[in-house]
Amino acid sequence: MGSRPRFIDDLSRAASDAPGPNPLNPLSDDALLDAYSRTVIGALDRVQQAVAFISVERRLPGDPATHDPNRERGRGTRGGTGSGFLFTPDGYLLTNSHVVHGATHIQVTLADGAKFDADLVGDDPGSDLAVLRIGSPEPLPHVELGESSRLRVGQIAIAVGNPLGLAQTVTTGVVSALGRSLRSNSERMIYDVIQTDAALNPGNSGGPLINSAGQVIGVNTAIIPGAQAICFATAIDTAKWVIMQIFAYGRVRRAYIGVAGTTRPLSRRVQRYFGLNSESGVQVMEIVKGSPAALGGVRTDDTIVAIDSLPVQDVDSLQRTLDVSRIDKPVDVTVLRGAQRLELTLTPVEQSA
Repeated sequence: MGSRPRFIDDLSRAASDAPGPNPLNPLSDDALLDAYSRTVIGALDRVQQAVAFISVERRLPGDPATHDPNRERGRGTRGGTGSGFLFTPDGYLLTNSHVVHGATHIQVTLADGAKFDADLVGDDPGSDLAVLRIGSPEPLPHVELGESSRLRVGQIAIAVGNPLGLAQTVTTGVVSALGRSLRSNSERMIYDVIQTDAALNPGNSGGPLINSAGQVIGVNTAIIPGAQAICFATAIDTAKWVIMQIFAYGRVRRAYIGVAGTTRPLSRRVQRYFGLNSESGVQVMEIVKGSPAALGGVRTDDTIVAIDSLPVQDVDSLQRTLDVSRIDKPVDVTVLRGAQRLELTLTPVEQSA
């Protein structure tokens, strides 16, 4: 190959002498990074040290419990892996329920390679979330929790985790849809789910979905087998509520009415016609046979807009309204059905574990 033309050397030399980042300066890393890349790198820097690798052991079916201290760990068990992240400096982690449910031993490996045995503080299959605790004499790096209620379709979504055992992997995409419902592996409905096209693989489960500011907006939970670029995360506002329930009761107590729904926008004409302040409600997609909703007259395609006069704008607010205080107590549910606004009375029961 011939030597490089002199005018290219002159341009490079002039660029290197110029102040500030310059795209002609081959030695300037900043010049090689566009705004999108810098955003992703900055967001990752804020959370990377708080993302953990989780490995678990579960006793195989039919394996008798034993207290034999000489029994080799792992014998008669099967393993599993996933991701999680620290959300407090004193060692509390958030992950998926399906990652740790039924585990006899849980080990957490932090970004710096430190390994800890973890205790299960609480587990909620209904949201596919679980809280773990590890002990450390020093404060630990932890994430900042954002607000999923402020998300907009199209904004950047960044997934961090350990897919297929490959530690500290990052994938990017956008928020594809909000307010989804998803049936979990335990056949429970998970509500207020974020849909994203940030690639997830086995092992990503339990890792954080973050925004461009490095704040956690969701907990990566599932993909649809056979689908392309359709991935899901439990919204962080739901996760905050679950965390507080677990801290208070060791589990999540919910009032249950037996509906599955999705967030539905309400047009201004509908808002004016029915005298509503809310811009959205929850459209009922499925009703469990014999449930309080079925007994109270709720129908598929009804839109729930209030419970006891409290606005219900999305699936998350429906869950929050149906808290422990409404178990076994009659509630007034306002629904829109065609051109009618109806007031129905239901008596929620406690959701079974």
